[in-house]
Amino acid sequence: MPGERRNLRSNKESSSSTNGEKPRSNSQSSSAKDKPVPTRSTSSRSKASAPVSKKSAASEKDGTGSKPRTKGTESVENGVNGIDDVDMVDENQEPVKSNGAADEEMTVVVPPSKTSKLPSEHGEDHQGDTTMGNPPEAASGEADKIDPKVKAVTVCAATDIKGNYVLLERAVSQFDARFTLRVLRSISSIRKHLSSDILAQAITETYSASSPMAKALLAAIGKEDAAFEAVDSFSEMEIGSQKDKAKTTSAGKDVLPEIDFYLAILVQIFLYDNQTVEFGAKFSTNLVEKLRTLNRRTLDPLSARVYFYYSLFFEQLAPLPPSPIASVVSIRQPLLQALRTSVLRKDQDTRATVTTLLLRNYLSTSHISQADLLVSHSEFPAAASNNQIARYLYYLGRIRAIQLSYTEAHEHLIGATRKSPSSHSAGGFYQAASKLLVVVELLMGDIPDRALFRQPSLEHAMQPYLSLVQAVRVGKIDGFLNVVQTHNAVFRRDGTYTLILRLRQNVIKTGIRMMSLSYAKISLRDICMKLDLDSEESAEYIVAKLIRDGVIEATLDHEQAFMKSKEIGDVYATKEPGEAFHDRIQACLALHDESVKARKSVNAACTLRS
Repeated sequence: MPGERRNLRSNKESSSSTNGEKPRSNSQSSSAKDKPVPTRSTSSRSKASAPVSKKSAASEKDGTGSKPRTKGTESVENGVNGIDDVDMVDENQEPVKSNGAADEEMTVVVPPSKTSKLPSEHGEDHQGDTTMGNPPEAASGEADKIDPKVKAVTVCAATDIKGNYVLLERAVSQFDARFTLRVLRSISSIRKHLSSDILAQAITETYSASSPMAKALLAAIGKEDAAFEAVDSFSEMEIGSQKDKAKTTSAGKDVLPEIDFYLAILVQIFLYDNQTVEFGAKFSTNLVEKLRTLNRRTLDPLSARVYFYYSLFFEQLAPLPPSPIASVVSIRQPLLQALRTSVLRKDQDTRATVTTLLLRNYLSTSHISQADLLVSHSEFPAAASNNQIARYLYYLGRIRAIQLSYTEAHEHLIGATRKSPSSHSAGGFYQAASKLLVVVELLMGDIPDRALFRQPSLEHAMQPYLSLVQAVRVGKIDGFLNVVQTHNAVFRRDGTYTLILRLRQNVIKTGIRMMSLSYAKISLRDICMKLDLDSEESAEYIVAKLIRDGVIEATLDHEQAFMKSKEIGDVYATKEPGEAFHDRIQACLALHDESVKARKSVNAACTLRS
């Protein structure tokens, strides 16, 4: 069909030329004269350019192609008017290639697309024809505008580090710690791409060559020979005014102490991730000594993070805990001094952090009495962050569990698991708190709920403890000892081995309680055989203690050596329902008090802002 239309048109043009009339185009050509032919892609341009070359060849045969037809006074490219007729070609038809002369003479000038706003050199091919479609640079720019996540990934870590200077300066000028907390929250994203080159670039662009802080930071990362000059390697990725804001801290300007310790924290993280423990401990010691000479409230959140990594480095130094001569013992005095200073300066962040670090230090070397003295002689700040409160409750629950105060330990561990962060990176803390909570519940004589072991984040880690719960619930000494022997290494690593060894009495207690429910009368000899006890006398003492504690309802006959169970009455006639109802009321009242406190703090903050 397209070939027939071309033949008819050529016949009409030849007949009109013989009669002395000007050749007239069809309705499509007349509309093409009024406005250029719109094309949507490069493929449509190629489809339209092929028939044009065919028509030029046909016009040369008829003699009409010797002179170009131009209308209007506007200049055209290559002397050819860009509003010539364009025939529609079938998509399945193969385009006819024209020779080089025809390509040079006939050139279709097509207006650029609305989305293309780049210079013309990006839109021309090797023959001078205009190519429709956006170049890769324009496409990437539009994608960056559409997807902010892609833009955030392409921004360099060095630019992010320098961009946080603005927040630190704002925190100092406005005396608002929220900007510092924003900087600390951004460390987790910067940490993924942190390297010595990025740190060296940020340091050299922040300090002058004569700065002692810059020399100390560069020596810590092994970049003493770094040149103090502007580096343009990341200038292309800086966007808008962020580039100007990042350069507000120049080499000739005095650098704030907050910026000094922010970069020092990044160096601490870099050294810890690269397992440079000894040098990191030395660097952190010098940093703590310099921190003690300053008294700035805007440094409180940063100083708390400095002390955290300071303690973390010494925990990795040999000899390791629980040795009594471990390296962590040497930092107790500096931590106690920091705690005293934070109390005097009303530094809530450092006070909460150092308190949890001291409790962790004492527990690592099994100094339980010193940890208990610290808790009794100090007060944990109520305005501490949620993470620090969760850590403090966990360590307090461990102390109370070792001191046989299982009820208090259970309350503290329940609070720690509820306040545990829900992020994936904090899964280890939730697992440790849940493991200790299960052991404490077993020591209290309770059986943990099975739903606890079915959580996706705990299912694999809690498998040994599930076997332990099953052995205790059955009341078989042999099964309990087999579980302890099988998972001995896991229990020692979790720090619950000594508490689990106490469960032997609970297993015996559970077994006797099951026997009292199953048998109306059972001899002490049978109890010894079922529970693998040493003698009938030991079984008699254990049964007598359980009867006195109210664990079982039975009587003991010493002469005939048997235990007789009492008939089970109505459970609602006992104190058990009242005690359970009382516990639930106490939990609801505690939740109500916490909600009221939280609402009061929010209202006070809104009042201060207004």
